[in-house]
Amino acid sequence: MIILSISFFITAILYACVGFGGGSTYSALLVLAETDYRILPVISLLCNLVVVSGGVWRFARGGHIDFKAILPWVAISVPAAYIGGMIELSEMAFIGVLGVMLLLSSFRMLRSSLAKPSEIKDRAMSEWVLLPYVIGGGLGFIAGLVGIGGGIFLAPVLYLIKWGSVKSIAGTCSVFIFLNSVAGLVGQLSKLNFEELSVGISPYLILFPAVFVGGQIGSYMGAVRLNARIVQLMTAMLILYVSLRLLSRLLIG
Repeated sequence: MIILSISFFITAILYACVGFGGGSTYSALLVLAETDYRILPVISLLCNLVVVSGGVWRFARGGHIDFKAILPWVAISVPAAYIGGMIELSEMAFIGVLGVMLLLSSFRMLRSSLAKPSEIKDRAMSEWVLLPYVIGGGLGFIAGLVGIGGGIFLAPVLYLIKWGSVKSIAGTCSVFIFLNSVAGLVGQLSKLNFEELSVGISPYLILFPAVFVGGQIGSYMGAVRLNARIVQLMTAMLILYVSLRLLSRLLIG
């Protein structure tokens, strides 16, 4: 459990730097640690909330969050995350979906981290008016299904449409993750009884202070000190590694 706690601590630092909670990698690490897959999404989502709450506060304080502009992205994603969280998956299906989504996300993040950043002055884009609702809803559903916040899927989309600066995208993702994590957590909890939850989660309580400290360090570094593009590249490499580990586990059986 000490090694897992250190892994969660490092993951929280890396993800918080770019406005993410780390839920996808927490889930992957828990799968590799042989955690009961039924309780696994709850642990990941709780860790997500611990980390991104600090990120939302710091990025908002730094002026990197436009809550009015974020609303279309979360209007459908939040109820969709709740619905996704209520759906039961087999263990192999859970690992497969998570592994594939992580692999795709790592490629998109690698590409965006190596591309030249650009800003846009007008995000109204009338021809894209339905895009946030459709994509947000789809990403929210997938996020709820596998027990993550979905920011790791949203970020590549925002870079692709040139949503704004690295820090504004990080701030937007932090809000998206926070709201979807709450909705997904409620959905996931609806599948468990109190005894299953209390017995299953108790050995992992040490992970929450680990991600809290890591998240505070990472969100401060990302919002104030650090070049977020460097951390984005590092995070993409980490995601690629854990996705390959998951998929190899699935193929081996």
